[in-house]
Amino acid sequence: MNIKSLSSALLAIALLFSFSGFAVAGDMGAKHKVVIQVSTDDPRTQRIALNNAVNLQKALGMDNVDVEIVAYGPGLSLLTKKSKQAKRVESLAMQDITFSACANTMKKIEKKKGKKPKLLQGVKVVPAGVLRIMELQEKGYSYIRP
Repeated sequence: MNIKSLSSALLAIALLFSFSGFAVAGDMGAKHKVVIQVSTDDPRTQRIALNNAVNLQKALGMDNVDVEIVAYGPGLSLLTKKSKQAKRVESLAMQDITFSACANTMKKIEKKKGKKPKLLQGVKVVPAGVLRIMELQEKGYSYIRP
């Protein structure tokens, strides 16, 4: 075997190991990240958003996926004490699902009704829902809108 053939063979072997190592490392250590948008007060759509979050955790394992549900506009109702899903949201917040409420929406509701909506336990407030979604996507989160 000449030097050129040997060099080509070694390069091919090196590339093979590099790519196979990358695939294994990518599968083993990758943590999935998902942001779910809720911008409607439709109870069915809100329920689907919660189901999506739970199904992802079941399929991938709680330790293998970060899930954040961002609610703004009419969708903020999901994260309030008046929500039909209130107990479920509070329970999911304790199971490593992050819930973010839009401060802009809360200010508009306060201006219209004279008081801010009462958020559920475990819900955090972010400056703007759409901004939060954008920031998460820039950090590699997959975007889902049921």
